[in-house]
Amino acid sequence: MPPPSPVSIPFELQGAPVHGFRGNAPDGPLTHPRGLTVAISRQAGSRGTEIAKKVADILTWQVFDHDTLDYLVQNDDARAQLLADVPADARAWADAQLEHLQRDHKLNADPEVLPLIRLVLTVAARGNAVIVGRAAGFLLPPETTVHVRVIAPTEARVAYLAQELRLTRPEAAEEVRARDERRALFLDRTLARDPADPTAYDAVVNAERLGVEGAAQFIGWAVRTKQMFAEIAESGPPSPFTDLDELAGV
Repeated sequence: MPPPSPVSIPFELQGAPVHGFRGNAPDGPLTHPRGLTVAISRQAGSRGTEIAKKVADILTWQVFDHDTLDYLVQNDDARAQLLADVPADARAWADAQLEHLQRDHKLNADPEVLPLIRLVLTVAARGNAVIVGRAAGFLLPPETTVHVRVIAPTEARVAYLAQELRLTRPEAAEEVRARDERRALFLDRTLARDPADPTAYDAVVNAERLGVEGAAQFIGWAVRTKQMFAEIAESGPPSPFTDLDELAGV
């Protein structure tokens, strides 16, 4: 039998520079992820995946979208290659976070979904990642997560999917409705959460108004702001300040 052909690893999984807030020191137990994660929740057709990829470009981070996560769950070799780059303490944190979610947040995941959830937690434990969907923002600690909901008017979302999938307007409208319903049902069954609740997010971004580039830049600013506060928290309490510009020295 010929040897198996080498596994092609998606570009997003190849090394990217990491910087900024780094989490716990290497000599102590990991109590939170090693860096920040951007979790993108999105309405169907709001171009959330495009925005996530643009955010990853801006931050020089790795992006894990629907296709990449499914690929990793299904391909043992690719997943092993990713895990080999994750420090042992980060993997241990992911396992502890999964136990915490099951114990304290009544995580109700089907057995076939648990590997996906564990993967999301492991990716986030390493830090400096942009994760699209998969309830990532609801699974991760808010202190180290920039959780963003990308929205757009229904007509704009229908028009986008009609063009992207070459559907008629009625077909695209049904696709938008079905995708939103599936995502909401998954979140409700898994964590009893409602994606339409704006208080679950750091920011809600209207892609129709800002466009892909503007939305990505806005999210990038939110990440840099959260990084700054995390670094300040690590170095000790700051002196009193009146606003963000004063703190940043502007």
